[in-house]
Amino acid sequence: MEYPAQKPKLFLYARKSTDVEDKQVLSIEGQLAELREFALKENLSVIEEFIEKQSAKIPGRPIFNQMMSKIQKGIASGILSWHPDRLARNSVDGGNIIYFLDTGKLQTLKFPSFWFESTPQGKFMLNLAFGQGKYYVDSLSENTKRGLRQKVRRGEYPSLAPIGYLNDLRTHKIVADPVKGPIITKAFELYSKGNQRLEDISSFLAQKGILSRGKIPIKKDRVSYILTDPIYYGHFRFGGEIYEGIHEPLVTKKLFDKVGEILSSRSKPWSKCKIKGRILKPYTGLFHCGECGMMITAEVKNKYYRKTDHQAKYIYYRCTKKSKFTTCHQPYVTEQKLDRQLSSMLEKVSLSAAETDELLKMWMAGLL
Repeated sequence: MEYPAQKPKLFLYARKSTDVEDKQVLSIEGQLAELREFALKENLSVIEEFIEKQSAKIPGRPIFNQMMSKIQKGIASGILSWHPDRLARNSVDGGNIIYFLDTGKLQTLKFPSFWFESTPQGKFMLNLAFGQGKYYVDSLSENTKRGLRQKVRRGEYPSLAPIGYLNDLRTHKIVADPVKGPIITKAFELYSKGNQRLEDISSFLAQKGILSRGKIPIKKDRVSYILTDPIYYGHFRFGGEIYEGIHEPLVTKKLFDKVGEILSSRSKPWSKCKIKGRILKPYTGLFHCGECGMMITAEVKNKYYRKTDHQAKYIYYRCTKKSKFTTCHQPYVTEQKLDRQLSSMLEKVSLSAAETDELLKMWMAGLL
């Protein structure tokens, strides 16, 4: 006696990314409508639906991984999706799907817009579809970067408008915000007087309705960033460099530089060394790394000598390695070694008698 073959249990998977890569793809609602209609027409047994709003460019989608985990446990043996590029646009996820097919964990894949059978030919065509999806994403990424570089060369700000500006959707450029722009200008003017703190500027901005995303006053480090952002005098940062922009400046270069001078004069990272109980680290705040340009910091290490029952402290200087554009390979250097390097450099420098007298006078007067 022959029994009717049991229909495989399928998971329905719909995905839509907010990235540019999915600009022409059906919406989630559109995919669900098409897939449900297809399942009804083909008499497919869908036991659960998985909906994800995330890019498939890189592995790590939580809902996709959850679905694959359930397939590995044998809860379902097939996937219904609109197209293979909904499942994977990277080699890892695509490879996992093909591996599941090879090992029998996946028995079938169903697509309304793509033919597939679990045969060598079918897997080959599926692999090509995954490869095309990855190629499309890679090409799109490269074209996007190329477009940004071209935009920068034209002097157009290539990102979301900062506080005080708006993104003009018609021209794809930034324009001065008629409401917040004058407030930012006033903030520069207030700080340039020299009698305002960063906290005072934060309070001023809050009173005028400029708050953080959490609807609280902007923190002082963020205020400092605003007051040092070249966007406000008509330039902008991109890729670690500063470019001249074509947007309307909110402050003059003279006002911007004056604010910068006040910020610089109030910034004394080395003064923390004077706190009682702290070990002096005289070179912090003075040097930048020769490889990546980041600031130099210092750490104190304790070393215990058993023979003499003596404990000593040593200072090591290193790069903070906070650059977003390059990886720094510089190692630690001891304070003694740094002393010797500086001494060898200073040996090549000499002062005249007049310059020496002038420096001594300044030191006696407390100016140094």
